[in-house]
Order: sequence, then structure tokens, then C-alpha cells
Amino acid sequence: MGHQTVHALDGVSLTVEEKEFLGVMGPSGSGKSTLLYLLGGLDRPTAGHIWVRDQDLTTLDEDGLAVYRRQEIGFVFQFFHLVPTMTALENVEFPMLFARVPPVQRRERARHLLEAVGLADRVDHRPTELSGGEQQRVAIARALVNDPAIILTDEPTGNLDSRTGAEVMQVLAQLNQEQGRIIVVVSHDPSVIEFTSRCIHLLDGRITDMSVSP
Repeated sequence: MGHQTVHALDGVSLTVEEKEFLGVMGPSGSGKSTLLYLLGGLDRPTAGHIWVRDQDLTTLDEDGLAVYRRQEIGFVFQFFHLVPTMTALENVEFPMLFARVPPVQRRERARHLLEAVGLADRVDHRPTELSGGEQQRVAIARALVNDPAIILTDEPTGNLDSRTGAEVMQVLAQLNQEQGRIIVVVSHDPSVIEFTSRCIHLLDGRITDMSVSP
């Protein structure tokens, strides 16, 4: 910013365990989203390393990062990013086009995932015909299509009322508990903590607290 250097993250060292549900809390500008985008291979760090199992993300080129994101990561954002002209089923199918999954398998898997998140009766509805919570469930189903080991979520309840937000968090918790997927959820909403197994707090790019959730 002009002549001033801003460290979005400053000396952060963190290990996320297999099958963990990690919460990342902090006010706006604390570095939460930057941390998430680094873990997801969307941004590159200016220093340090990011290891996912035995792979150092900082050594990958753009094609390597694209493969990593497609095979290992599912993203869920605050803004659902659904294609408005597509049905829920078509939105969930969409990422599988890039993985070259045959059409019949795409349709079957998308339908199964929508059923898994409680939307069996909404498969033919477009985003404008769905509530906010239903749209976020479609986004979660879409994040699962390539069977990622890691789900990264950025303010997944930010556009939802408290009841609907809790329902969405329960869906994520079930994915963690029943399927063993690693979940990392970034939020400023303190009610998210009850769904996590551990929570870290960021302030000005640094970890200020790290605790096991109740």
C-alpha cells in the first residue's frame, strides 16, 4: 500500500490434522481469507512453505496448482457462485466437466450428492427458486463432486440467518464426522466454534490463540 508493507499473514505456523474440523476466527482484515486461499492454492506466499501431506505447494507451477485444486480441494464461499441459468443438478455437475467425467456418471453423482445434503426434491430448481440455505447446500454438494479430502469454506454462513447457518454448519460437521473429510471454516461468527474440533484466532496476520473447541 504505497510505501507501506502490509503483512496479510506474519509468521503463521500451523498444522491441520487428518479428519480435523478447524475453525479460523478473527475480525475483518485479520488474514483469515488469505490463509484459506494459500491452503487452497489460489494464492502464493511471499515466504515460507505450505505442505499438504508430502507435497510442497510452493514448488508447483500453475498447472500443478490447478490439478491440486481439482483433486484435493473443495471450496465453499460466502457468495454461492451458482450459475443462475443452470438447475441445482447442472450446477453440481459443472466441475465434473473439467475432470472429463462421462455424462451419465456426472448426472448420477450430482443427484446423489444433492440427496446427501437434503435437496432431493430441489434438483430441477434454479438458484432464484432456492432459499439462501438451499443455495449453500448446492454449493457444498458442488464442492464434493471430485471427492476432495479437504473442504475449505470462507464465511459459509455469512449470508444466512442464524437457524439456516446452523443447518449448513451441521451439514459440514456430518461430512467431517461421517466421511472423515478435513474441514477448514473461516468465519467471524462465534456460533461456528461449537461445530469445530479446534479453533485458531487471527489478529493482524498472527495467531493469537489456539484452542480445542468445547
